[in-house]
Amino acid sequence: MDSGIVRRRSDTSTLEQLPTEIQYPADPARSYAPLPEEGFLLREYGRILKKRKWVVISTWLIIAILATVYALHMTPVYDATGRIAINRENSVNLGFKDSDQGTIGADYEDYNIALETQIRILQSDALAFQVIKNLKLDNNPAFAGVAAKPRTEPPLNSLQVDAPFESSLLDRFRRGLKLTVVPRTRIVEIHYSHPDPRLAAQIVNILINTFIEQNFKTKFESTMQTSAWLSVQLSDLQMKVETSQEKLVRYQKEHDILGIDEKQNIVTSKLDELNTELTAAEGDRIQKESAYTPASAGNPEIFAKAEPSSLINQLRTQESDLRMKYVEATTQFGSSYPKVMQLGNQLKQVEASIQAEDERIASRVQNEYLSALQREKLLGAALDVQKQEANHLNESAIEYNLLKRDAESNRQLYEGLLQKLKEAGVSAGLRSSNIRIVDVARVPTSPSAPNIPRDIVLGLALGLFGGIGLAFVLESLDNTVRTPEEAQIISALPSLGIIPLSTKQIAKERKNGHPRLALGSRSSESADSLQLITFARPRSELAESYRALRTSIMLSSLGSPPKVILVTSALPQEGKTTTSINSAIVLAQRGGRVLLVDADLRRPGVHKALGLRNTSGLSTLLTGGDGSQNAILSTEIPNLFVLTAGPPPPQPAELLGSILMKDYLCRLRKEFDHIVIDTPPALSVTDAVLLSVEADSVLVVVRSGQTTKAELRRVRDLRSHVNARITGVIVNAFDLHSGSSYYYQYDSKYYGRYYEEDPPQNGTSAAGKAS
Repeated sequence: MDSGIVRRRSDTSTLEQLPTEIQYPADPARSYAPLPEEGFLLREYGRILKKRKWVVISTWLIIAILATVYALHMTPVYDATGRIAINRENSVNLGFKDSDQGTIGADYEDYNIALETQIRILQSDALAFQVIKNLKLDNNPAFAGVAAKPRTEPPLNSLQVDAPFESSLLDRFRRGLKLTVVPRTRIVEIHYSHPDPRLAAQIVNILINTFIEQNFKTKFESTMQTSAWLSVQLSDLQMKVETSQEKLVRYQKEHDILGIDEKQNIVTSKLDELNTELTAAEGDRIQKESAYTPASAGNPEIFAKAEPSSLINQLRTQESDLRMKYVEATTQFGSSYPKVMQLGNQLKQVEASIQAEDERIASRVQNEYLSALQREKLLGAALDVQKQEANHLNESAIEYNLLKRDAESNRQLYEGLLQKLKEAGVSAGLRSSNIRIVDVARVPTSPSAPNIPRDIVLGLALGLFGGIGLAFVLESLDNTVRTPEEAQIISALPSLGIIPLSTKQIAKERKNGHPRLALGSRSSESADSLQLITFARPRSELAESYRALRTSIMLSSLGSPPKVILVTSALPQEGKTTTSINSAIVLAQRGGRVLLVDADLRRPGVHKALGLRNTSGLSTLLTGGDGSQNAILSTEIPNLFVLTAGPPPPQPAELLGSILMKDYLCRLRKEFDHIVIDTPPALSVTDAVLLSVEADSVLVVVRSGQTTKAELRRVRDLRSHVNARITGVIVNAFDLHSGSSYYYQYDSKYYGRYYEEDPPQNGTSAAGKAS
């Protein structure tokens, strides 16, 4: 093996003379994943559909074929349609607001409830059973099928609750029946679907006729029940009317109530008359008293007022004239003059007449006053007597009025019920209904189902949407990381590069007689691992991917390129060792001194890939065992040196996390330009976590389609907890020919054409030219 691709390094004095402490470079700025660009989600949906295109196509074709076969083999079904109008219920309810016929009336019931009630009646089992019985569908094989009764059995007579045959008939009937209300109208469409078009039309028409007949029958029975009830009530009420009338007449005779009512009652009339006359007598008495009082006091003016044109006024006038003449004659002739004496005698006679007339008038006024007073007293006494009689009559009238009102109410109720009984008899003979046939069902000429073009189109649409939905469901169930974008979004770290799958290209090269990938003592199984692809096939897609990865690593730091590069993964078999080896090779091809360290002390793999012995290595350096002076090996690859894992130690984690390991890394930084460390999986052991603190750049390798999203998040969290310098994520085993890589295929074709047109010259690697 020593004569193979490696040779031992004899000069190790430089390693022993390195200082024990160095200054670490400052932490480079963390790189975070950029936000997705606009339209990223649409591209992601397109990627999923392209990736699952065969699932979409297969589902689409299967559902479309099944829909087509189902439509072609489906029995044609004909739909017969009839229309009826359900108007508001006529108010022929005999005036009873609480009767059953008034519950659908428009006065107090919502019409929508009434319409819904009628629709439920159309769908009732009783109505369906009546239609089955009228059409004898139980004996019709076209309706009942193989379950039809033989003609020898008796027909259906009643709907039994638990009869299986009747239940099956009703189920068949209900399956074909469909009722719809035409919007903004009172029209109900009755549809019935059946393979026999004539039978479908007959069922609709018989259903409508039976429904109308049942509606009329219900009203007729209700009216007849009302009439019978009214007849019984009238008989009892007639007896009550007769009894109440007899009581009223008997009571009227017993209490001498001659008047029919208060206006014609004698006692009441007489009382009114006496009250009127007494009021007039009181007025007259007051008037007479007003004349009598001054007359009794001797006031002569009262007589002139009492009789303005009577004799007393004439006498007073004559007295005045005589007195005036007497005074004039006395003044002119003296009192002894005969004419004066004559005038004096005449004046005395006139005064005597006036006094006699005053006495007469006073006597008359007194007599009139006394007469008016006596009349008032008599009328008052008569009124008191009449009041007593009226009070007695009122006491009797209370019971009389009760008897009278009872008799009148009984008579009115009797007359009203008698009128309703007559109306019930008339309405029972009228065939009026609020249900009207708009269109009878005609025999359909074309089937309503199946609609083959529509079913095929629906099958195609359903298949397409089902395939797309299944593709997204399968994609959502796939919890693995497949694309660099997924790794970038999940880990919040940059995607440094992709390592594609190229098994087809390897098979093609073997067929064309290209040399083996492995050198020295490597077997064919080792050749299939592609762990030396950048050295053996520098023009391949894999080699170019590692060179692109090298460029990403060099540009990932803001300052100088990282020296210590740690490569890890979440779990085994994800390609971290292959990535470590090929990354170290492309870094060495760049011209710098590169040391490849196998820090997987539990399951080392670098020495197997390079065909080296593992008798000494990192474990011997850390434990101070034999052979530690010759631990670092050189290879045929220029500028590439290897530090194998060495014999497995009992406690690998303690060795890798020791101060001695830190000292060795400090020394190696001075001697080599880059140190690539291959570590164990981060989720299996803690070795990688301990070493990541000392690394300038940590690379996380995920295998496309194998590493889960949770594992990648866990690795990121572990590194973040120890403040490791995570540079980014590398997606390994990425299939460029799958739907997940449609925008990477152009790059692979471009690189292939570039290196085929301009191959490396004089042993110069393709990476050197590309750089």
